[in-house]
Amino acid sequence: VYKNMAGVIRQPSFILHDLIFLNTLPESEWQNGFAEIIKHACIKDAAMFKELEANSIKKYKNNKTLVCDLIQRNAMIKIKVVQQDEHEQGERRLLNFGHTLGHALENQYELSHGQAVAIGMVYASKISEQVAGFKDTNRVAGVIEKYGLPTYAEFDKEQAFSVLKMDKKRERKEMNYILLNKIGKGIVKSIPLSNLQLLLTNL
Repeated sequence: VYKNMAGVIRQPSFILHDLIFLNTLPESEWQNGFAEIIKHACIKDAAMFKELEANSIKKYKNNKTLVCDLIQRNAMIKIKVVQQDEHEQGERRLLNFGHTLGHALENQYELSHGQAVAIGMVYASKISEQVAGFKDTNRVAGVIEKYGLPTYAEFDKEQAFSVLKMDKKRERKEMNYILLNKIGKGIVKSIPLSNLQLLLTNL
């Protein structure tokens, strides 16, 4: 089964987030949610990344003003990106940071979406070191771990690549991989599939 191979775009008229529903969430779902928040910080908001480093799930749970501001901030990041690129031809691709490998792992293993994306973000950071000169993989892995999510993991790289190469971001013999130039600055890098396979094998 492959994810995100087809979809129908329907933009909402408004977004309603009622914080009372957060009270019903188990810890695991808070962790899953923070995977997406960390993703947004990595690609678009260095200041929010520093805030995440300074805080914790426990602190956000206990401070409704803090968590409300965080939710609003993340909603605005996604809204702006989607409005600028409704059909995912450029800027919107950044929202897939961690998802290329993440989807491949989610299909293979008993992982939640947040867990799979968290692992995908760490390995995308490692690839960013080699392709874009990124220097803060340890910070990315550190904040992911702080919010209860997995970082490095043992997985069948050959099998993961066989699923990964079917990703929607593939264009002929290249993959538009989402990497980091620095924290808060995501980039789209076209990597030949043969090079990507080698990069993944050597991680």
